[in-house]
Amino acid sequence: MKKNINQAGLSPADAPLSSIAPRVLLVDDDVELTELLGSYLERDGFAVHAVHNAQAGIDSALNGCFDIAVLDFMMPRSKSGLDALNEIRGASALPLIMLTGKGDDVDRIIGLEKGADDYITKPCTSRELAARIRAVLRRTNSSFATTTPFDDIIVNGLVLRSAARSVTLNGRVIRLTSTEYSLLLILAKNVGGVVDKTKLSQGALGRHPSRYDRSIDVHISSIRRKLEVFDEGSVHIETIFGRGYQLLRR
Repeated sequence: MKKNINQAGLSPADAPLSSIAPRVLLVDDDVELTELLGSYLERDGFAVHAVHNAQAGIDSALNGCFDIAVLDFMMPRSKSGLDALNEIRGASALPLIMLTGKGDDVDRIIGLEKGADDYITKPCTSRELAARIRAVLRRTNSSFATTTPFDDIIVNGLVLRSAARSVTLNGRVIRLTSTEYSLLLILAKNVGGVVDKTKLSQGALGRHPSRYDRSIDVHISSIRRKLEVFDEGSVHIETIFGRGYQLLRR
């Protein structure tokens, strides 16, 4: 596995994303695990770089050389995976997948609330991780998508610009994570209609929701909080219990 992604010439200025392998940053203190996952991902067509502490993960994630980061939630030393997530998300919209321990529901919810795009539980298979990475890249980066719609969607004061994956509400920019944008886009395309959680999960997370999976609920809650800051009564996300969510005009 490559020790330094820059040695392979994979800097943002070298070539457009569509002409190179997707660049994956693995951040985990388990060296043996990252070697195993990294080797598989490279055989599967990814360019992989691994670091083994939170600070190195922060520095690498913010250097602009990667398309996605896979970040272990629990890491020792002075900074944890949550610290790394906070710092990365505070400065970058880089897609992030959190690695969490099996059964650590609280960690998953916290990670999603802090801006992770998705999570995967340990132990995980290399094939599952590769599938999750591809799913996140397809919905967050047009360079890896099969189609790229460029039509803007306007719902009262809410404007979603597909080409830039940006959102404004009443003329003010709303900073959403890639997954939050994808969820809001699905709701906006179905404005006034109820969208069930299965459709939301498949469209925004690229997977069928598992039993007791609260990922969609947590992301929707985050979107609501961000919209409420600049909302002037123009739109509202309604919970339809037992069915899903709907975006309503006001």
